[in-house]
Amino acid sequence: MKKPSPSEIILEGGSNTRKNRRKMMGSEESMRVGIDDVAIHFPRLYMDMKDFADLRGQDYGKLNKGLGLKAMSIPDVHEDTATMGANAVMQIIDRNGLDPNDIGRMYLGTESALDGAKPTATYIVDMLTQRYSERYGDDCFRNCDVVDMTFACIGAVDAMHTTLDWVARSTKGDERMGIVIFSDNAKYALESAGEYTQGAGGGAILIRRNPRLLEIPDCIGVSTTPVHDFFKPRREVSVKSIISNVMTLAQEAGQSIKKGIVDRMIRHLPASTVRKLGIFAHGEEKVSVHRDEPVFDGQFSNRCYQAAVRQAFHNFSKKAQISGRYDFENDERFTEQWSRIIMHLPYAYQAKRMFPDVFRHDREDTEMWKEVAEQLGPAPEPHNSDDPVIIEIWEKAMDGYRRAISKTPQYLAFHESRIEKGQRASSLIGNQYTGSIFLALMSTFESDFEENANLDNALFGLCGYGSGAKAKVFEGKVSPRWREVVSRWHLFERLAGRIAIDHITYENLHKGLQSGSVVEPEGEFALIEIADSGVQEGARKYKWIGS
Repeated sequence: MKKPSPSEIILEGGSNTRKNRRKMMGSEESMRVGIDDVAIHFPRLYMDMKDFADLRGQDYGKLNKGLGLKAMSIPDVHEDTATMGANAVMQIIDRNGLDPNDIGRMYLGTESALDGAKPTATYIVDMLTQRYSERYGDDCFRNCDVVDMTFACIGAVDAMHTTLDWVARSTKGDERMGIVIFSDNAKYALESAGEYTQGAGGGAILIRRNPRLLEIPDCIGVSTTPVHDFFKPRREVSVKSIISNVMTLAQEAGQSIKKGIVDRMIRHLPASTVRKLGIFAHGEEKVSVHRDEPVFDGQFSNRCYQAAVRQAFHNFSKKAQISGRYDFENDERFTEQWSRIIMHLPYAYQAKRMFPDVFRHDREDTEMWKEVAEQLGPAPEPHNSDDPVIIEIWEKAMDGYRRAISKTPQYLAFHESRIEKGQRASSLIGNQYTGSIFLALMSTFESDFEENANLDNALFGLCGYGSGAKAKVFEGKVSPRWREVVSRWHLFERLAGRIAIDHITYENLHKGLQSGSVVEPEGEFALIEIADSGVQEGARKYKWIGS
C-alpha cells in the first residue's frame, strides 16, 4: 500500500464534524461567493539581498536565514501604484476573457495613494479604458464603481470583504462581478531599520459567485485598536528651514554666505515672490509635506500585530460558534482544521514568528499542549501594572516565551505543513503592504500545485493585519476547480525572469534621480508625464506601451 504524503494526511484526516462543516459551507447558496482568480504584477527590477547587505554592511545570514529575505522588488521610473494595479487588472481581464462592461466595481486597497483627493483607482480606469475602448467602446468602464480604501496593510482585505457582500446580493437578472485591486510601493528611508523589508507590486482579485478558487463565508473576526505603530503623517516644513537648507548646500558647494542673511531674506521676502514658490502659494510660513516613508516602531508594531491577530481569532471563533458553524465540544480546533494558514507578511518569516501566540491560545486546554508545556515550563504570569518598566519586562518575557514555542517540534511541524509555502514568494519580492496576504495566498496555491497536493474542499484560515491597527481573521474553502486557475499563474517562473540592479541604480531610483527607465517599458502601462504647472499641476498621464 502506498504511504500517504504529509499533505494527504493533513487534508484527508480529521473528524466527521470537519467534513460536515465543509459540506455545510458549500450548501449555503448565499455564502457561495469568493475569489475566482488572482493576478499579480511586480516590477521587472529587483535588488539581491546579498548586494543590499554588502551596501549597508549588514549580516546577510541574519537577513536571509533570520528574516527569510532573498530579494526586494524595486519600481522603475515609469512605474507607480496606478501602473502596477492597471497591469494586474489587465491580466485578469485578458486571462478570463472579461467584457469590461460587465465589471460592476473595482475597489482599490492601497496605502500608496498618488493624490489626497483624486482616487488612484481613477487613474487605473483611465489606463484600462485606453486599452479596451477600441474593442468594447469608449464608455466600457463608465458604469463601474471605483474607490480607494485605506487602512495601512489591510485596506485590500477591507475592499474584498465589501465586494464579497456586494456580489452576494446578486440576482438572476443582476449577476454581479467585481475586481479588488491591491497596489503599493513599500518604501522606507535609506539606511533606516525597515529598508531591507522593501518591496513593490500590484494585484487584482476577481470576485464572483460560485468561485473556481476560494469560497469565503460571511464570518469575519475583527480586532481594532487605535495605536501609532506605523503611520505616514503630514509633516510641516517652514519657509525658513527650506531656505536655510539651500544656503547650507550652497556653503558646502563653496559659496560664501553672509551671517544673518537667511533671517533677512525671510523678513523681507515679498509676498509675490513667496507665491511664485508654488508650495507657499498663500504666503504661509509653513506647509504640510507628505512622504512615502513611514514613521514606525518595529518592535511595538510586532506586538500590535500579535495582539490584534490573536484577538481577531478569538472574535472569529466566537462568531463561528454563535452562527452554528462550530462546536467547541466536538470539533477540532480551527488551527487544526485549516489545512493552510495565509497571513500578512511584511517580511517572509513574520508569520513563523508571530503565529505561536494563536497556536498556544487555540490549544492551551488540550492534551497536545500539555506535551508542549512540559518542554517550555510555565508562561509568564499576567500583570495588572501600569508601570512601564514592569510592562517592558513582561513583554520581553512573553517575546522569549513565543520564541521558545516556535522552536518546539510541534510548532515546527505545524508551520512546515500549514504556513511555510506562503512565505516563498515574499522572500523574493519583499513587502507588498496591502497585497502581502494575497501574495502569500498565490505562493501557497502555486507551491501546492507544483507539488501535486490535493487541496480540493480544504479549509484555509486567513489572517490580515493593518497598522493603526486592525486585524481580520476569516476562512475559505478551496474549490475542486482550483488547479485550472492556478496553472495559468506562472508566478515563480516570472519571478525568475527579473533583472538585478546595482546599488547605484537602486539609490538613484529611491531618491528620484534616475533620469530614464532602467528597462524600457514594453507590453505594459507606463507613467509618461506629471504636469508641473497651471490647473493641471500634479496630474499624471499614462500610456499603453505595446510589445
